[in-house]
Amino acid sequence: MSIGRISQGQLPVTGPVLRTPERCFESLPDFPWTPHYDTIGGLRVACIDEGPRDAPVVLLMHGEPSWSFLYRKMIPTLLQGGVRVVAPDLVGFGRSDKPARPQDYSYLNHVLWMDAWLQARDLRGITLFCQDWGSLIGLRMVADDPDRFDRIALANGGLPTGATPVPPAFKLWRAFSRYSPWFPIGRIIKAGAVTPLRPDEIAAYDAPFPQPHYKVAARVFPGFVPTTPNDPERARNEQAWAMFRQWDKPFLTLFSDHDPITRGGHRQWKQEVPGAQGQAHAITRGAGHFLQEDKGPELAQTLLRFMGRA
Repeated sequence: MSIGRISQGQLPVTGPVLRTPERCFESLPDFPWTPHYDTIGGLRVACIDEGPRDAPVVLLMHGEPSWSFLYRKMIPTLLQGGVRVVAPDLVGFGRSDKPARPQDYSYLNHVLWMDAWLQARDLRGITLFCQDWGSLIGLRMVADDPDRFDRIALANGGLPTGATPVPPAFKLWRAFSRYSPWFPIGRIIKAGAVTPLRPDEIAAYDAPFPQPHYKVAARVFPGFVPTTPNDPERARNEQAWAMFRQWDKPFLTLFSDHDPITRGGHRQWKQEVPGAQGQAHAITRGAGHFLQEDKGPELAQTLLRFMGRA
């Protein structure tokens, strides 16, 4: 099943595009990998792509308001397991280009950008690990091109249709992102993790956003989560759910116990996805919303076991 497959030529951006200067990324702690770039609809999309070209692919999809730096604690363990690790920066985040107009962003546009990126990079045999907006986009990428994916690990995320109430914690986050004059990306990540972040780690999360006008995507993303039945992406997410209710490839849930927004979200996937039956689902203890910060190496080992490589 294909949902919304398009070509790169159908991805117009009507306003100016910002590109974070490379000097902003010169002092990243524990993140030595060289970025690779693809041009998608006139936008430069960055990714980390490490490991043997012919090895099984692990695709790490970050969410809001983070970037691929979030996976620095998982990548070394995964590489030691002999897999190829690919971690893109969503448009508007990390080293990827950042359209400056809010009107150029939408949930659908992000799915289409990443669909086109996946086709351009031509990844196959993928094990997807996705969290937060990495799941709202990543799971749609699976629904659009399921043959590229061998298995899925979902952590602290989902595929909302607007048919169920959202937690109060999410309503507060959405209001903060929209109205607060102060939007400190690094401190937001720190607040969503149990493990304290060092000052240089907080600075690394801030690095892609040297000025407030670089934060447009981070500001508007919470407003794109489907929360009402008349949401424009409800139908496409329901189509994706229909596909997942027939998904018989391995599907693993790895939610954490200290996330007030997604806690309990694993139950529907375990109940409704055929490929989730009999899997070694786990609640990641002592981890917050950004469980990659709290339990990175352990999550990587779990992924390798899920792939039969540990």
